[in-house]
Amino acid sequence: MKDMKALRYLRRLIRFESTSHLSNRYISKYLEIKLRKHGFFVEKIRYRDAKKVPKVNLIAKKGLGQGGLAYFGHTDTVPAPSWFTKKVTPFEPVISQGRIFGRGACDMKGSLACMLDAAQQVPFDKMVRPLYLVFTADEEVGFGGAKKVVEESKLYREMIKHGTVGVIGEPTELNIVHAHKGSLTMKFRTVGKAAHSSTREGKNANWHMIPFLHEIWKIREETETVSDWFDDRFDPPTMSMNLIMSDGNAAVNVTSPRTDVQVYIRPMPNMDCEPLLKRISQAAKKHDVEMSVKRNCDAFWSDPHSDLVKKAQAIMDTNVVQTVGYATDGGVLTEMEQKIIFGPGSIKQAHTNQEFITLDQMRLGIAAFRELIHHYCCELPTKKIR
Repeated sequence: MKDMKALRYLRRLIRFESTSHLSNRYISKYLEIKLRKHGFFVEKIRYRDAKKVPKVNLIAKKGLGQGGLAYFGHTDTVPAPSWFTKKVTPFEPVISQGRIFGRGACDMKGSLACMLDAAQQVPFDKMVRPLYLVFTADEEVGFGGAKKVVEESKLYREMIKHGTVGVIGEPTELNIVHAHKGSLTMKFRTVGKAAHSSTREGKNANWHMIPFLHEIWKIREETETVSDWFDDRFDPPTMSMNLIMSDGNAAVNVTSPRTDVQVYIRPMPNMDCEPLLKRISQAAKKHDVEMSVKRNCDAFWSDPHSDLVKKAQAIMDTNVVQTVGYATDGGVLTEMEQKIIFGPGSIKQAHTNQEFITLDQMRLGIAAFRELIHHYCCELPTKKIR
């Protein structure tokens, strides 16, 4: 088991510190070399993020014909400010008790490694439709890489034109996910004036923000209690409105010159949030609060009775199809009609200070990906893997 190619790939991938605030060009170069070595044509989309950090997306294709299968994964990870052991860094893989530990092991370099392994097991001479592998940047910070792929990739346009089916390989424990919530961020700011708090010279931006926050709190309570805002297909069935506040004030005797608030919501499929946003915008104007909105990605929805879902169910020997509360690059790939979230590893381990993926999940992931490629790219008979 320890000699499988996917494990070797994963150990190498973990060693690339590819957190989202850094460039992913080095891990992308490694993947490009592997892809070209194994017969893939590689399209590269380079860009710079909002902080001018260079980023790379890889869109690779192997095989002729039309349609086929596309796998989507991201090369960036969240930071690792703390780790469960001081003996090694989060970017030095450790294998112990049937698990491999390291930042990104679960989310989602383990999945990338499994797909690379599976793709190499497919006989090229049996391929009648193409296999696409898409590795994006910036998934963890707003899906910027996927947006660039949709805007600029010729191979992605080819997938959409010919009805390619998509697998977003996020960690689902190889459960089949056909829907997830969207992602929307609102930012608010009030401006004051810093001065000694014992004088009349200052203006505290926090006091300015409080009346507006009271209205936001009432709106949040409504979304948590009024069934019009519910979707019982999800757990929890609400938009999970989250609030983050910061004034950057380091002294108790200084009036805060600025208050920044972020409100993050997760809209669900077919939910019209515009009336809610209009109410929030009106409240911001009423209280003289600056407001901006960033629509990170749409809610993800795919027919739970599609051929792709049924084929994944057959391979995994299950009738179950699920929804999840988090968002993925799939929320950007709205033009792709058949798509699922499906990959090895558990979301419970993602982003933790002891992130890992089990070797058993990797073994199953390789087999599941291989069988999907057999069906969609080779027309070979598939089999159950467990």
